[in-house]
Amino acid sequence: MIQIVFDSKTGNVQRFVDKTPFRKIKKVNTEAYLDEPFILVTYTTGFGEVPKTTEMFLEKNAHLLRGVAASGNRVWGEYFAKSAEKISKQYQVPILHQFELSGTIKDVERFTQEVERIVTKSSAKMDPVKQ
Repeated sequence: MIQIVFDSKTGNVQRFVDKTPFRKIKKVNTEAYLDEPFILVTYTTGFGEVPKTTEMFLEKNAHLLRGVAASGNRVWGEYFAKSAEKISKQYQVPILHQFELSGTIKDVERFTQEVERIVTKSSAKMDPVKQ
């Protein structure tokens, strides 16, 4: 199964990933170099900005990024979970989900389905065509 890498400032993203069925979960480490594909779950800071720690991590590991999800707060209106949109655009990966704070059960279910879709899609690309 693909690994989930998360960045959390207030604990909301940590609580979100803890509710998922995935067990291959790592916290963002700005010094780490990964050796396998991953899904990123991060938060949004300021006026729709990507956290600096997330940016530093992606500078080293974006080549393995397969999708992104982000937390936000709806009181920020158009800036809600905007970091997912910025990362998606910059690295040409799909947005798997945008959720509020630590997410609901429905948010976790949707994210889980999207991750499984990415994993299935990636597996299909690697399987040789039988003739």
